[in-house]
Amino acid sequence: MTLRLHDTATRETRDFVPLVPGRAGIYVCGLTVQSEPHVGHVRSAVNFDVLRRWLSATGHEVDFIRNVTDIDDKILAKSAEQGVHWYALAAAMKRELDAALAAINVLPPTYEPGATGHVPEIVELIEQLIARGHAYAAEDGSGDVYFDVRSWPAYGELTRQRVEDMEPAGDADPRGKRDPRDFALWKGWKKDSEPQTASWPSPWGPGRPGWHIECSAMAGKYLGPAFDVHGGGVDLRFPHHENEQAQSRAAGRPFASYWLHNAWITTAGEKMSKSLGNSLLIPSVLERVRGIELRYYMVAAHYRSHVEFSFEALDEAAKAFRRIEDFLDRARVHVPVDATSELPDAFVAAMDDDLGTPGAVAVIHDCVREGNRLLDARASEEAGRNAVAVAAMLDVLGLNPADPAWATRGSDDRLTEVVDALAKGLLEERAAAREAKDWARADAIRDRIKAAGVEVEDTPTGPKWSV
Repeated sequence: MTLRLHDTATRETRDFVPLVPGRAGIYVCGLTVQSEPHVGHVRSAVNFDVLRRWLSATGHEVDFIRNVTDIDDKILAKSAEQGVHWYALAAAMKRELDAALAAINVLPPTYEPGATGHVPEIVELIEQLIARGHAYAAEDGSGDVYFDVRSWPAYGELTRQRVEDMEPAGDADPRGKRDPRDFALWKGWKKDSEPQTASWPSPWGPGRPGWHIECSAMAGKYLGPAFDVHGGGVDLRFPHHENEQAQSRAAGRPFASYWLHNAWITTAGEKMSKSLGNSLLIPSVLERVRGIELRYYMVAAHYRSHVEFSFEALDEAAKAFRRIEDFLDRARVHVPVDATSELPDAFVAAMDDDLGTPGAVAVIHDCVREGNRLLDARASEEAGRNAVAVAAMLDVLGLNPADPAWATRGSDDRLTEVVDALAKGLLEERAAAREAKDWARADAIRDRIKAAGVEVEDTPTGPKWSV
């Protein structure tokens, strides 16, 4: 089969045909590092991580670029509120983001450029737009530069809008604009309210990049004037992605062949966001479930479907994933030496159908049920082969428990050793009580273990425990 992707630009599901055979260039809009990442943020990262893994699994070399917006109005405002340097806030929040993505096994991008490191490329692109008659420097002395939306007849084609129906761009004082819909490419330094460190030299005076131009410049630098896939959250379609496409093509760059957008995670029907105050920060969520369980929760939903977040649904997803792990634990010792990790046809078909992860997850659970049936029927070798297929599918989704990325690190290692030793000691006491037919004592030990938050399962190969 051929991978088919739903292209937001055409609103059609089309065969994926890369510009360079066997190679795929992907650009994903990353976060503005103004505060800690929440569940809504990492969903986008997980969705496009799955795309990247599937392309790799099907033989493509993938150039995966995910940017970071490390200077903008929000960062400046928040740093001023907190009394810290804007660059210190951005760096601290970038570390929080890195930790959150590592905790859910999102692969590092091929490269992760930041806006502040690409001012020369941004200035060069703005100069090209001015030379082509698609941008202009404001005449109000602000030092701002704007994209002239009326100069580009195709403006609005990505989101199927007419300029006349659009709201004014609220990214700068409209006094210097020819049209209220014109958007900022360069923002002149406001010396009375902004630190000098938040400005760079340019032909229009000191200032900093506008939000939209940074992505066009960085995509062009690392993927070239034309590349395969541009991705991001559905909330970025307008104005961010509309503006990216317009300014890039106005500069003579074909830009993205496919546009992919993941849907929101909502709470009480509203987009999860920092401004709404209903965000769920990753460290808090990971106090309730493991990173692999949180990732499973997000992968099990199709990337284009909205997800109404609830802890009840998250807990159910965690239980479902543990059933997969339990099967792998049971079947591990029965894996034949000659077993090959081929992906089931039904799994491949689901993934090729616009990354149909719900169908792919259903195939995994079907294999798990069949594998458990085989184990119960003492068809051990067949069950072992099933386990290999399950592990191969989980690898594609970034969910294989055997992946070293899921191993605990740092001080958690010692804690795991201590808990393991204590649990084994109690289980040995319980085993001795059962051997002596002291059922009351055996049950009391089991209750003691359960009260500590540890579940015990009696298996043919002995008791197993999990937190």
